[in-house]
Amino acid sequence: MGLTVAEKLIETHLVSGSLKRGEPIAIKIDQTLTQDATGTMAYLEFEAIGIPRVKTELSVSYVDHNLLQTDFRNADDHRFLQSIAAKYGLWFSRPGNGICHQVHLERFARPGKTLLGSDSHTPTAGGCAMLAIGAGGLDVAMAMAGKPFHLIMPRIIGVHLTGKLPPWVSARDVALWMLRKLTVKGGLGKIIEYFGEGLSSLSVPDRATIANLGTEMGATTSVFPSDKITLAWLKAQGRDEEWQELLADPEAKYDEIIELDLSSLEPLAACPSSPDNVKPVTELEGLPVAQVIVGSCANSSLRDLLVVAKALKGKKVHPSVSFEINPGSLQVLENLDVLGALQDLIHAGARIHQSGCLGCIGMGQAPATGTISLRTFTRNFPGRSGTKNDQVYLVSPEVAVAAALTGEFTDPRKLGAYPEIELPERFIINDALLLPPLPEEQAAKVEIIRGPNIVPLPQFEPMPEELRCQVLLKVGDNITTDHIMPAGAKILPLRSNLPAISEYVFSNIDPEFAKKALALKEQGRWIAVVGGENYGQGSSREHAALAPRYLGVRAKLAKSFARIHKANLINFGILPVTFADPDDYEKISQGDELIFKKVRQVLSEGRDRLEIEILGKGTIYGKIDLTERDRQIILAGSLLNLAKEG
Repeated sequence: MGLTVAEKLIETHLVSGSLKRGEPIAIKIDQTLTQDATGTMAYLEFEAIGIPRVKTELSVSYVDHNLLQTDFRNADDHRFLQSIAAKYGLWFSRPGNGICHQVHLERFARPGKTLLGSDSHTPTAGGCAMLAIGAGGLDVAMAMAGKPFHLIMPRIIGVHLTGKLPPWVSARDVALWMLRKLTVKGGLGKIIEYFGEGLSSLSVPDRATIANLGTEMGATTSVFPSDKITLAWLKAQGRDEEWQELLADPEAKYDEIIELDLSSLEPLAACPSSPDNVKPVTELEGLPVAQVIVGSCANSSLRDLLVVAKALKGKKVHPSVSFEINPGSLQVLENLDVLGALQDLIHAGARIHQSGCLGCIGMGQAPATGTISLRTFTRNFPGRSGTKNDQVYLVSPEVAVAAALTGEFTDPRKLGAYPEIELPERFIINDALLLPPLPEEQAAKVEIIRGPNIVPLPQFEPMPEELRCQVLLKVGDNITTDHIMPAGAKILPLRSNLPAISEYVFSNIDPEFAKKALALKEQGRWIAVVGGENYGQGSSREHAALAPRYLGVRAKLAKSFARIHKANLINFGILPVTFADPDDYEKISQGDELIFKKVRQVLSEGRDRLEIEILGKGTIYGKIDLTERDRQIILAGSLLNLAKEG
């Protein structure tokens, strides 16, 4: 029987299990990446494992999120990360070198390999035929220690692409079309694989944009084949010897097929405040726009910025618009300069920022009160921009530049002839800010630099036989990791200081949550949080599990969980339970006492049904959807505890 590209990637890396859908598998990880918002904790966890040097083929530590140095903390953590990389055999991408996913695509992505990253948009490398998966930092630490990555074998959706994108329509519109069709939870438990003759017109940066935004559909990852277009990309990066052809077999079978004629697409936009709230730009025309930003790991490539620069050439940004450019990498910036496009951007009135994530994670670039901001970013969750009641729309570079010129939502097809874009046959490559691993003898002499903001991990207790918790918070559907553990310039610098960052858990929903949780913790009482569908969507940040655990949260009861967040809950010994009957959600109120009966026995015996008493109200039942390994982790109290036991 023929195999899909995804099946080939998984089969060649299988450590345990099979390609049978819905069954537990473990795969070998070839490469890892971390970024600084998640990396400091991941390396503290790696140190706790006690391995002298990373065991992957290649691991990279990137600094791209916390670039603002408003005090000592970010600067200290950057030095910590650089010394960690030198000590343990990692590449280190210094501040200013670029966004991890863009740089990895340029310098390290390799067809046929696996990549595990402590960032939810790691699937970007699927545009270069990698099996690239986002995960929590602890899973990445385990992979660096040579351990396999465990997951449930996903179903594989095939997206059959035909036709060719019309002028002023781009890869972002493909992803937005998919988001409108699948929604933010439609990809849960699935890999999205693209195939068909329509691929011939999509460059690797185009493919990477589409793969990146599969994350917003809840997909495990997105995958493209490796073909002549992939080879051209690697040649341009001086890495053509790393190419291998990787195509789906002609008789490959997908679990589901979606047909998409690229020529039928039109410019689209994701409206506030969800990436799947997608409408045609023609329905939004005329809305005034005050800010436009082109950047983020989805749309900051040389291709994206060349389109913008050529559309702006000889013109001026509208006086009511703050137009900002966040280049994806140092390579993008230098090539823009050499091609003359950087001057076109500057002369038109664009603000050029350093290469990094910046406003995408609330690190500056907050929009003005009551105004519309158009961004080529990945998410527009409420308040993520740093402004309460924000009006953030997610758009393509083409739609962005049209608004920058006119001061309002404008169909870019009205701008006239579409700019012709041709990527260089060979990029200018400057790895001055990319430090290679030290040889083992030199690495052994490196001292780790620890600033005062680096706090060791606490010990976590094993799961008790019976779990009695107070429901300190009840929330609705599609709660994001931004709701649970906010980002931004104020909070992210605390990422390596668990007691400090824990003060902000659920702060945007209940500013008193942490204070109330600590009071219960001091009384020796446990906490539960109750949620609706798709609980924990969004970022891979494990702080959204780790910080609640520090405050005493031991159980989360929801209608369904997002994949990465559920894995993070398990890794830190928080019991994820779904309602056996979703209607029982209505029976629980904030402040109720829940007693999870015989938890250790249920977990140890492999049972999937758990009795839950709502004190004074009666009994409901929860579902335990956990592998044997998941159960062992929760019983031990955390994955670190289990690793030390074994």
